[in-house]
Amino acid sequence: MVIEISQITKRFETFEALRNLSLQVRPGELVALLGPSGSGKTTLLRIIAGLEFADEGRILFDGADAGNRNVGERRVGFVFQHYALFRHMTVMENVAFGLRVVPRTKRMADADIEKRVNQLLHLVQLDRLAGRYPSQLSGGQRQRVALARALAIEPRVLLLDEPFGALDAKVRKELRRWLRRLHDEMGLTSIFVTHDQEEALELADRVVVMNHGAIEQIGTPEDVYNAPATPFVYEFLGNVNRLDCTIVDGKFTLWGMDVAAETRNGAPIPSGETPGHAYVRPHDIEFVDRSKALAEPAIVRHVAAAGPTARIELAVEGVSHLLEAEVPRARYLELGLKVGQAVMIAARSARVFPR
Repeated sequence: MVIEISQITKRFETFEALRNLSLQVRPGELVALLGPSGSGKTTLLRIIAGLEFADEGRILFDGADAGNRNVGERRVGFVFQHYALFRHMTVMENVAFGLRVVPRTKRMADADIEKRVNQLLHLVQLDRLAGRYPSQLSGGQRQRVALARALAIEPRVLLLDEPFGALDAKVRKELRRWLRRLHDEMGLTSIFVTHDQEEALELADRVVVMNHGAIEQIGTPEDVYNAPATPFVYEFLGNVNRLDCTIVDGKFTLWGMDVAAETRNGAPIPSGETPGHAYVRPHDIEFVDRSKALAEPAIVRHVAAAGPTARIELAVEGVSHLLEAEVPRARYLELGLKVGQAVMIAARSARVFPR
């Protein structure tokens, strides 16, 4: 199903949660709404579901206006962060709930409901736990029950609000890989809300980065991480070193390398001097020989070498805070870096934006 969101605005009294927001979700696509708390992610998800209604704008499902349809009419499956399971019902009864509350004239026969529920429990790998209650399940198992319940009504679109936020890191990682496989098998159009950058980049076909009720950037995980459109996206997605700078005639010279400044909409940078920020990812800082022309002296202040990647904090003259570099463990051992050591660094890549 195609979901078209056109110029949606939503206000809560004087607070504007969404402002003139437009987005299209393609059939069978898994889209992540990513952003900090208060960016409007959950409000947008609830408007798509029919749990909230926009003050302005339109929502179309396969070209048909869905704005005045209630939740049931939209046939949307919704998975909440905290499961929202009925504690007095077994796993089977929880999954069957959406099928049993259908008006009698449209309701499936009991045998068909049982068959459908058993199929779903097998799909989410919980068929042996059908008779248990939510209190007898782990967090990951409860979330699978919530997902099976959302799928029971055969939704046209699946919406998930921070689906793994209440789980520990190991279970969260296992479940999101499982969800990606399940999504690919079923081919549903799915949208999920998260503030976890790693989760969005690993799971989604496209990532919608939101901030203050508006969209900062839409793109594949590779696009938004490797080519951030705005300083906000750069700072929100992954670790990055930010340096205050002065742009002169549209460029800044970082450690001997000229970097052309950029703007979001491609507007020209004014001539003369303009304050800006230079951004360098930690893995784009390299340690070089002193003879290299494009290099900057630095002092190693801290080393964290556990794991496959070593993180090195560096003091650079003229920079008020420590910079972070990342190198593979083999390179770290080759360099033999120690706290207090003088080194030379260069940037493989950098981006510059006006302030």
